[in-house]
Amino acid sequence: MSATCGVVECVFVLGCARWFWKRCTYVGSYDSATWPAATADEFDPVPRVCRLILANYDPDLRNPQYYKPAPGHRLNPDWVVKRVNYEDTLGHAPPYLIYLDHDHKEIVLAVRGLNLVNESDYKVLLDNRLGQQMFDGGYVHRGLLKSAQWLLNRESETLKRLWLENGSEYDMVFAGHSLGSGVVSLLTILVVNHRDGLGGIPKEKIRCYAIAPARCMSLNLAVKYANVIHSVVLQDDFLPRTPTPLEDIFKSIFCLPCLLLLVCLRDTFIPEGRKLRDPRRLYAPGRMYHIVERKFCRCGRFPPEVRTAIPVDGRFEHIVLSCNATSDHGIIWIEREAEKALQLMKGKSSETVMTEPPTVQKMERLKTIEKEHRDALERAVSLNVPHAVDSAEEEEAEKNEGEEASESGNNNVSKSSGGRSKWDEVVEKLLKKSKTGELNQERDTNVLS
Repeated sequence: MSATCGVVECVFVLGCARWFWKRCTYVGSYDSATWPAATADEFDPVPRVCRLILANYDPDLRNPQYYKPAPGHRLNPDWVVKRVNYEDTLGHAPPYLIYLDHDHKEIVLAVRGLNLVNESDYKVLLDNRLGQQMFDGGYVHRGLLKSAQWLLNRESETLKRLWLENGSEYDMVFAGHSLGSGVVSLLTILVVNHRDGLGGIPKEKIRCYAIAPARCMSLNLAVKYANVIHSVVLQDDFLPRTPTPLEDIFKSIFCLPCLLLLVCLRDTFIPEGRKLRDPRRLYAPGRMYHIVERKFCRCGRFPPEVRTAIPVDGRFEHIVLSCNATSDHGIIWIEREAEKALQLMKGKSSETVMTEPPTVQKMERLKTIEKEHRDALERAVSLNVPHAVDSAEEEEAEKNEGEEASESGNNNVSKSSGGRSKWDEVVEKLLKKSKTGELNQERDTNVLS
């Protein structure tokens, strides 16, 4: 009997030691080890939008206080159309600015991240009820959706005016960091589903950059909108990897490192298939860009490289027990490493002997990106992700949305009815659309139990 107990104890100790070794030696670069490298053209806007987000922190853009390395924010203060602070938002959304970038022909709405000393930001986070808000055939964070809805109600006319005044040629770019990334991601979904609200802007002119993204939407929506939403993650950043709802993180009595360890322990015993079939599990949105700068058992930082993909399974599901897990979340570090990576990519592309003209290479890359999106949609269907649609259904849905948009534009539905704004009506429409999946909701839940 004692020998049997000794064997069991040895097996248990060895199992624990093996798990501990695997978790402690897991580095963030493993998440994207099989992803292809990003190109300079597609990654070019990332450092630029990071600097615009950082501009929210400076009270005087002509004399920056918090971002002083030359040449500073690299923006023209005269092109800042509007700046909104906490007093103006009344706690409904984080501070933001609207910037008219004539150099790159972009209209940028940049939203700052979480302010740890501001109570209103926590109210946005705590308004979720564990992913109970079904929306557009999936689930989203309730508080972030309400914040996005409020922001559009306030600024959509300004954005529409700027787009029309500049010949309907500029791109519409939404960018946000941390908390702001969740707001702009859900805002982008609203705009894509109601483009006539911004003057009938084409979908291909709408882009969103979620920097250090929060988990704000279910997997089917994260894959569905990967052609317009781009998430940027620096190495070991904890937030895109933390499946625990944001409100639980800040209500926890444990310190953040202890909480991450507990989450890591819990997720060890959850099968991958069960995670994928959970319709309420939230994920980082869209196409992922992973900036990698550290390697296992290597000291210091290496020249950063950027990998990109639209992952379905293995979508930043592993907590990285690293001393850099929180520092990699900082917007200033993301901007610096993104700029370094971009300059390296440009240097490599200039050294490479071109066998084809740059325009042809760019077109081929665009075709590859479209194919990757179709493949990701098919992959989600094959893995039985709840409410996932294949590429054929997605193309049909986009065609129907385009017809509805043109009809609504002809009927001039941009006018509010009954004292309600047009964006309130868009949200209500998408919520009604989601009611068709309520019958399947119980079935999906039963599968998990």
